[in-house]
Formats: sequence, C-alpha cells, structure tokens
Amino acid sequence: MSANADSKAAIGMRVRRHIRAELYDDSGDSARGIAIYTLSDPRSIREVRYVGQTQSPPRRFAQHLHTARLWLPDEVPWWVKSPKLLPLYTWIRALYAEDRRMPVMVVAAWAGSICEARVLERARIIECLKARIEILNIEREVLGRQGQLI
Repeated sequence: MSANADSKAAIGMRVRRHIRAELYDDSGDSARGIAIYTLSDPRSIREVRYVGQTQSPPRRFAQHLHTARLWLPDEVPWWVKSPKLLPLYTWIRALYAEDRRMPVMVVAAWAGSICEARVLERARIIECLKARIEILNIEREVLGRQGQLI
C-alpha cells in the first residue's frame, strides 16, 4: 500500500493515537529534565534506529512523524532540509508503507542538564555503533571517523 493512501487528516488522527500508545518511559526515573530516547521498528524495539534527546518526548515524537509527511506521494522528500536527515525520514516512510507501521519511542534516561543530556545521548549512540546496530543518526559517521568505536 502506498504511504499516501490515506488523507492528511486520517494520518494525523492515526499519528496522535500512535504517540499516546507507543511512547514508553523505560528509564525508571521521574520524567523531568531532558529525555534521552530511541526510535525503533515496532516489530523489534531492541533494534534501535535513532537516538535523540528532548524536553518533551510526545512533542518530539510528533515532530519526527510529521516531518516524514506520510500523506505525501512516494517521491524524493524535498521537504527534508538537511540531506543527512533523509535516511531517518525515509525509514519512517518505509515503515508506514508496510502495513501503516510507525516507530516506537522509548525514553531510556532523563538528564538534569543540557551537558549531561549530550553525554548520555552520545554514550547511547556509541553503544549502538559498537553493537553494530544500523542507527540513522548523523553522528554515526563522525564518531566512526574519530576512532571512537572499539
């Protein structure tokens, strides 16, 4: 089925329901500060595809899904401002094209400061890269070139 088989309004309703149902806090901490989160395929949430940070997980999850513009035809996504982000949004669109799946968001940790959040996010990215997980973060190339992977 084509990713754009439904109207923008129908997809918007589906996205809102999905965010309420598929955003999990696995941190074991109180939800305050900056969340370190992952996006994964709902069929295998342990296989992380993206690591990020945000002060508002529901809002950021909505931004990811909205930026993929699931209601538009399957063509070159001209709306993605940074070419480096194209793999992430192509992946989200491909998930949706397969039985209308969308990623799952899991909050892994909460940080008390921007500096701590960046350290935790980078550590999670490095952990994924060491495990040879095919993440879609821009940092995967930079960290690999810097010899940060053992």
